Amino acid sequence: MLSRRTFLALTGALTVVRGGGTSAYAAAAATVRTPVNFDVPRGACDCHVHVFPDPAQFPFWSGRVYTPPMATADDLLALQNALHLDRVVIVTPSVYGTDNSASLDGMKKLGSQRARGVAVIGPSTSAGDLDAMFKAGMRGIRVNLEQGGVTDPGAAAALLNAAVARIAGTPWHLQIYARLTLVAALQERFSQVPVPVVFDHFAGAKAALGVDQPGFGAVLALVKAGKAYVKISGAYRASSNPPDYADTAPLARALIQANPDRIIWGTDWPHPDPATIPGRKATDIAPPISVDDGRVFNLLAEWTPDAAVRHKILVDNPARLYGF
Repeated sequence: MLSRRTFLALTGALTVVRGGGTSAYAAAAATVRTPVNFDVPRGACDCHVHVFPDPAQFPFWSGRVYTPPMATADDLLALQNALHLDRVVIVTPSVYGTDNSASLDGMKKLGSQRARGVAVIGPSTSAGDLDAMFKAGMRGIRVNLEQGGVTDPGAAAALLNAAVARIAGTPWHLQIYARLTLVAALQERFSQVPVPVVFDHFAGAKAALGVDQPGFGAVLALVKAGKAYVKISGAYRASSNPPDYADTAPLARALIQANPDRIIWGTDWPHPDPATIPGRKATDIAPPISVDDGRVFNLLAEWTPDAAVRHKILVDNPARLYGF
Protein backbone atom coordinates (compact mmCIF):
# COMPACT_ATOMS: atom_id res chain seq x y z
CA MET A 1 0.00 0.00 0.00
CA LEU A 2 1.27 3.48 -0.88
CA SER A 3 2.08 5.82 1.97
CA ARG A 4 0.03 9.01 2.14
CA ARG A 5 3.03 11.11 1.05
CA THR A 6 3.81 8.85 -1.93
CA PHE A 7 0.15 8.84 -2.95
CA LEU A 8 0.05 12.62 -2.79
CA ALA A 9 3.27 12.84 -4.77
CA LEU A 10 1.78 10.67 -7.51
CA THR A 11 -1.46 12.60 -7.67
CA GLY A 12 0.15 16.02 -7.44
CA ALA A 13 -2.11 16.89 -4.53
CA LEU A 14 0.51 17.91 -1.99
CA THR A 15 0.16 21.62 -1.37
CA VAL A 16 1.90 23.03 1.65
CA VAL A 17 1.29 26.44 3.14
CA ARG A 18 4.20 27.75 5.12
CA GLY A 19 5.33 31.03 6.52
CA GLY A 20 8.89 32.18 6.08
CA GLY A 21 11.02 35.16 5.21
CA THR A 22 8.94 38.23 4.46
CA SER A 23 5.64 36.57 3.57
CA ALA A 24 3.55 33.41 3.69
CA TYR A 25 3.06 31.44 0.48
CA ALA A 26 1.92 28.10 -0.90
CA ALA A 27 4.37 25.64 -2.42
CA ALA A 28 3.02 22.83 -4.60
CA ALA A 29 6.10 20.64 -4.39
CA ALA A 30 4.62 17.40 -5.74
CA THR A 31 5.37 17.10 -9.43
CA VAL A 32 4.76 13.44 -10.28
CA ARG A 33 1.36 13.00 -11.86
CA THR A 34 2.14 10.13 -14.21
CA PRO A 35 3.44 6.88 -12.67
CA VAL A 36 6.77 5.54 -13.90
CA ASN A 37 6.18 2.96 -16.64
CA PHE A 38 9.56 1.17 -16.79
CA ASP A 39 11.70 -0.80 -14.35
CA VAL A 40 13.95 1.59 -12.48
CA PRO A 41 17.17 -0.16 -11.38
CA ARG A 42 18.21 -0.20 -7.75
CA GLY A 43 20.63 2.59 -6.96
CA ALA A 44 19.18 4.93 -9.60
CA CYS A 45 20.09 8.58 -9.12
CA ASP A 46 18.49 11.93 -9.90
CA CYS A 47 21.62 13.99 -10.58
CA HIS A 48 20.14 17.49 -10.50
CA VAL A 49 17.74 18.88 -7.91
CA HIS A 50 17.57 21.86 -5.57
CA VAL A 51 16.13 22.36 -2.10
CA PHE A 52 14.63 25.59 -0.79
CA PRO A 53 14.01 25.18 2.94
CA ASP A 54 12.44 27.76 5.24
CA PRO A 55 14.06 31.12 4.35
CA ALA A 56 13.77 32.17 7.98
CA GLN A 57 16.48 29.57 8.67
CA PHE A 58 18.29 29.68 5.34
CA PRO A 59 18.08 33.23 3.95
CA PHE A 60 18.33 33.91 0.24
CA TRP A 61 21.17 35.93 -1.25
CA SER A 62 20.35 39.63 -1.57
CA GLY A 63 21.66 39.66 -5.15
CA ARG A 64 19.36 36.93 -6.46
CA VAL A 65 17.23 37.51 -9.56
CA TYR A 66 14.22 35.48 -8.39
CA THR A 67 12.72 33.99 -5.23
CA PRO A 68 11.48 30.39 -5.31
CA PRO A 69 8.74 28.85 -3.16
CA MET A 70 9.79 26.38 -0.50
CA ALA A 71 10.76 22.84 -1.46
CA THR A 72 12.14 20.85 1.46
CA ALA A 73 14.16 17.67 1.92
CA ASP A 74 10.92 15.91 2.90
CA ASP A 75 9.33 17.04 -0.37
CA LEU A 76 12.39 15.79 -2.23
CA LEU A 77 12.17 12.41 -0.53
CA ALA A 78 8.54 12.16 -1.67
CA LEU A 79 9.71 12.79 -5.22
CA GLN A 80 12.41 10.13 -4.87
CA ASN A 81 9.87 7.60 -3.63
CA ALA A 82 7.37 8.40 -6.37
CA LEU A 83 10.03 7.94 -9.07
CA HIS A 84 11.52 4.80 -7.42
CA LEU A 85 14.92 6.45 -7.04
CA ASP A 86 17.48 5.66 -4.34
CA ARG A 87 19.99 8.46 -4.78
CA VAL A 88 20.03 12.18 -5.46
CA VAL A 89 22.43 15.07 -6.08
CA ILE A 90 21.46 18.43 -4.55
CA VAL A 91 22.90 21.38 -6.48
CA THR A 92 23.21 24.78 -4.80
CA PRO A 93 21.08 27.21 -6.84
CA SER A 94 21.90 30.81 -7.66
CA VAL A 95 19.46 32.23 -5.09
CA TYR A 96 21.91 31.39 -2.29
CA GLY A 97 25.00 32.92 -3.89
CA THR A 98 27.99 31.05 -2.43
CA ASP A 99 26.15 29.92 0.72
CA ASN A 100 25.78 26.13 0.54
CA SER A 101 24.06 25.75 3.92
CA ALA A 102 20.64 24.87 2.50
CA SER A 103 22.07 22.15 0.25
CA LEU A 104 24.22 20.74 3.06
CA ASP A 105 21.21 20.65 5.36
CA GLY A 106 19.16 18.80 2.75
CA MET A 107 21.96 16.29 2.21
CA LYS A 108 22.26 15.70 5.94
CA LYS A 109 18.53 15.12 6.30
CA LEU A 110 18.48 12.60 3.46
CA GLY A 111 21.61 10.81 4.65
CA SER A 112 24.95 9.84 3.12
CA GLN A 113 23.58 6.66 1.54
CA ARG A 114 21.15 8.71 -0.57
CA ALA A 115 22.49 12.23 -1.05
CA ARG A 116 25.47 13.99 -2.57
CA GLY A 117 25.88 17.63 -3.53
CA VAL A 118 27.41 20.20 -5.87
CA ALA A 119 28.52 23.46 -4.28
CA VAL A 120 28.95 27.04 -5.45
CA ILE A 121 32.11 28.69 -4.14
CA GLY A 122 33.67 32.14 -4.16
CA PRO A 123 36.98 33.84 -3.39
CA SER A 124 36.27 33.63 0.34
CA THR A 125 35.77 29.85 0.23
CA SER A 126 38.87 28.39 1.86
CA ALA A 127 40.61 25.06 1.29
CA GLY A 128 39.34 24.11 4.74
CA ASP A 129 35.78 24.92 3.64
CA LEU A 130 36.21 22.67 0.60
CA ASP A 131 37.53 19.83 2.76
CA ALA A 132 34.61 20.15 5.16
CA MET A 133 32.09 20.17 2.34
CA PHE A 134 33.71 17.15 0.71
CA LYS A 135 33.41 15.23 3.99
CA ALA A 136 29.73 16.23 4.10
CA GLY A 137 29.14 14.77 0.63
CA MET A 138 29.80 17.61 -1.81
CA ARG A 139 31.56 16.29 -4.90
CA GLY A 140 31.66 19.15 -7.38
CA ILE A 141 31.59 22.91 -7.77
CA ARG A 142 29.19 24.64 -10.13
CA VAL A 143 30.02 27.56 -12.39
CA ASN A 144 26.68 29.05 -13.45
CA LEU A 145 27.54 31.17 -16.47
CA GLU A 146 23.97 31.18 -17.79
CA GLN A 147 22.34 32.57 -14.66
CA GLY A 148 25.23 34.96 -14.27
CA GLY A 149 24.63 36.35 -17.73
CA VAL A 150 28.12 35.49 -18.96
CA THR A 151 28.14 35.28 -22.77
CA ASP A 152 31.68 36.42 -23.64
CA PRO A 153 34.09 33.50 -24.19
CA GLY A 154 36.99 35.45 -22.70
CA ALA A 155 35.13 36.17 -19.48
CA ALA A 156 33.89 32.58 -19.35
CA ALA A 157 37.41 31.24 -19.81
CA ALA A 158 38.67 33.38 -16.92
CA LEU A 159 35.96 32.03 -14.62
CA LEU A 160 36.65 28.50 -15.80
CA ASN A 161 40.38 28.82 -15.15
CA ALA A 162 39.77 30.24 -11.69
CA ALA A 163 37.45 27.36 -10.80
CA VAL A 164 39.85 24.73 -12.12
CA ALA A 165 42.69 26.27 -10.11
CA ARG A 166 40.66 25.80 -6.93
CA ILE A 167 40.02 22.08 -7.42
CA ALA A 168 42.96 20.81 -9.51
CA GLY A 169 44.52 17.78 -7.84
CA THR A 170 41.42 17.10 -5.71
CA PRO A 171 38.57 14.56 -6.08
CA TRP A 172 36.15 17.34 -7.05
CA HIS A 173 34.57 17.80 -10.48
CA LEU A 174 33.52 20.93 -12.34
CA GLN A 175 29.87 21.44 -13.28
CA ILE A 176 29.06 24.04 -15.93
CA TYR A 177 25.75 25.70 -16.77
CA ALA A 178 26.29 27.68 -19.96
CA ARG A 179 24.81 28.23 -23.36
CA LEU A 180 25.99 26.05 -26.21
CA THR A 181 27.93 28.81 -27.94
CA LEU A 182 30.21 29.17 -24.93
CA VAL A 183 30.76 25.43 -24.64
CA ALA A 184 31.73 25.30 -28.31
CA ALA A 185 34.01 28.35 -28.08
CA LEU A 186 35.89 26.77 -25.17
CA GLN A 187 35.92 23.21 -26.52
CA GLU A 188 39.73 22.94 -26.56
CA ARG A 189 40.02 24.32 -23.02
CA PHE A 190 37.40 21.88 -21.75
CA SER A 191 39.29 19.00 -23.35
CA GLN A 192 42.36 19.94 -21.29
CA VAL A 193 40.72 20.44 -17.89
CA PRO A 194 42.41 18.08 -15.38
CA VAL A 195 39.19 17.32 -13.49
CA PRO A 196 35.91 15.76 -14.69
CA VAL A 197 33.64 18.25 -16.47
CA VAL A 198 29.85 18.03 -16.32
CA PHE A 199 27.52 20.11 -18.50
CA ASP A 200 24.02 20.86 -17.20
CA HIS A 201 20.77 20.54 -19.12
CA PHE A 202 21.72 19.13 -22.53
CA ALA A 203 24.82 21.37 -22.50
CA GLY A 204 22.60 24.32 -23.37
CA ALA A 205 21.39 22.85 -26.68
CA LYS A 206 17.92 23.82 -27.94
CA ALA A 207 15.66 21.05 -29.16
CA ALA A 208 14.06 23.14 -31.90
CA LEU A 209 17.44 23.56 -33.61
CA GLY A 210 18.16 19.82 -33.78
CA VAL A 211 21.42 17.92 -33.66
CA ASP A 212 23.02 20.02 -36.40
CA GLN A 213 22.80 23.29 -34.47
CA PRO A 214 26.07 25.20 -34.18
CA GLY A 215 28.16 23.95 -31.28
CA PHE A 216 26.38 20.70 -30.59
CA GLY A 217 29.01 18.80 -32.53
CA ALA A 218 31.63 20.15 -30.13
CA VAL A 219 29.69 18.76 -27.18
CA LEU A 220 29.33 15.38 -28.88
CA ALA A 221 33.08 15.32 -29.53
CA LEU A 222 33.88 16.04 -25.87
CA VAL A 223 31.46 13.35 -24.73
CA LYS A 224 32.70 10.80 -27.25
CA ALA A 225 36.30 11.38 -26.16
CA GLY A 226 35.33 10.94 -22.50
CA LYS A 227 36.28 14.54 -21.75
CA ALA A 228 32.86 15.60 -20.45
CA TYR A 229 29.64 14.33 -18.93
CA VAL A 230 26.28 15.76 -19.97
CA LYS A 231 23.15 15.81 -17.85
CA ILE A 232 20.12 15.01 -19.95
CA SER A 233 18.16 17.02 -17.44
CA GLY A 234 15.63 19.82 -17.40
CA ALA A 235 14.06 18.82 -20.73
CA TYR A 236 11.76 21.84 -20.41
CA ARG A 237 14.82 24.11 -20.56
CA ALA A 238 15.81 22.67 -23.94
CA SER A 239 12.27 22.46 -25.30
CA SER A 240 9.15 24.63 -25.34
CA ASN A 241 6.81 21.74 -26.19
CA PRO A 242 5.22 20.40 -22.99
CA PRO A 243 4.16 18.04 -21.61
CA ASP A 244 6.30 15.44 -23.43
CA TYR A 245 9.08 17.65 -24.83
CA ALA A 246 9.26 15.15 -27.69
CA ASP A 247 11.67 17.30 -29.68
CA THR A 248 14.42 16.64 -27.10
CA ALA A 249 14.62 12.99 -28.21
CA PRO A 250 17.14 13.53 -31.05
CA LEU A 251 19.47 15.46 -28.71
CA ALA A 252 19.25 12.81 -25.98
CA ARG A 253 19.78 9.93 -28.39
CA ALA A 254 22.76 11.61 -30.04
CA LEU A 255 24.42 12.20 -26.67
CA ILE A 256 23.77 8.65 -25.48
CA GLN A 257 25.05 7.21 -28.75
CA ALA A 258 28.21 9.32 -28.52
CA ASN A 259 29.19 7.75 -25.20
CA PRO A 260 26.70 6.17 -22.76
CA ASP A 261 29.43 6.14 -20.09
CA ARG A 262 29.33 9.95 -19.94
CA ILE A 263 25.59 10.59 -19.66
CA ILE A 264 23.65 11.18 -16.45
CA TRP A 265 20.02 12.12 -15.86
CA GLY A 266 18.18 14.61 -13.64
CA THR A 267 14.79 16.21 -13.04
CA ASP A 268 15.89 19.78 -12.18
CA TRP A 269 13.19 19.58 -9.48
CA PRO A 270 11.46 21.69 -8.20
CA HIS A 271 11.74 23.50 -11.54
CA PRO A 272 12.48 27.05 -10.37
CA ASP A 273 11.59 29.78 -12.86
CA PRO A 274 14.20 32.57 -12.95
CA ALA A 275 12.55 34.32 -15.91
CA THR A 276 12.22 38.07 -15.73
CA ILE A 277 8.51 38.94 -15.66
CA PRO A 278 7.38 42.58 -16.04
CA GLY A 279 6.23 43.86 -12.68
CA ARG A 280 7.69 40.96 -10.70
CA LYS A 281 10.47 41.90 -8.30
CA ALA A 282 13.34 39.60 -7.43
CA THR A 283 11.91 39.30 -3.92
CA ASP A 284 8.45 38.23 -5.15
CA ILE A 285 7.69 34.51 -5.06
CA ALA A 286 8.18 33.08 -8.56
CA PRO A 287 5.90 30.06 -9.10
CA PRO A 288 7.80 26.99 -10.35
CA ILE A 289 7.45 25.79 -13.92
CA SER A 290 4.72 23.14 -14.15
CA VAL A 291 6.34 19.81 -15.04
CA ASP A 292 5.03 16.24 -14.69
CA ASP A 293 8.22 14.54 -13.54
CA GLY A 294 6.78 11.05 -13.95
CA ARG A 295 5.90 11.72 -17.57
CA VAL A 296 9.30 13.26 -18.30
CA PHE A 297 11.15 10.39 -16.55
CA ASN A 298 9.32 7.95 -18.80
CA LEU A 299 10.99 9.65 -21.77
CA LEU A 300 14.28 8.05 -20.75
CA ALA A 301 12.92 4.62 -21.71
CA GLU A 302 12.05 6.06 -25.12
CA TRP A 303 15.42 7.75 -25.56
CA THR A 304 17.19 4.47 -24.74
CA PRO A 305 15.09 1.26 -24.71
CA ASP A 306 18.17 -0.75 -23.68
CA ALA A 307 17.93 -1.48 -19.94
CA ALA A 308 21.70 -1.97 -19.71
CA VAL A 309 22.32 1.52 -21.08
CA ARG A 310 19.74 2.99 -18.69
CA HIS A 311 21.58 1.26 -15.85
CA LYS A 312 24.75 3.10 -16.86
CA ILE A 313 22.95 6.44 -17.00
CA LEU A 314 20.98 6.03 -13.78
CA VAL A 315 23.35 3.97 -11.61
CA ASP A 316 26.89 3.36 -12.84
CA ASN A 317 27.83 6.82 -14.11
CA PRO A 318 26.46 8.71 -11.08
CA ALA A 319 28.12 6.23 -8.72
CA ARG A 320 31.49 6.88 -10.42
CA LEU A 321 31.08 10.65 -10.58
CA TYR A 322 29.60 11.30 -7.12
CA GLY A 323 31.24 8.49 -5.15
CA PHE A 324 28.17 6.59 -4.03
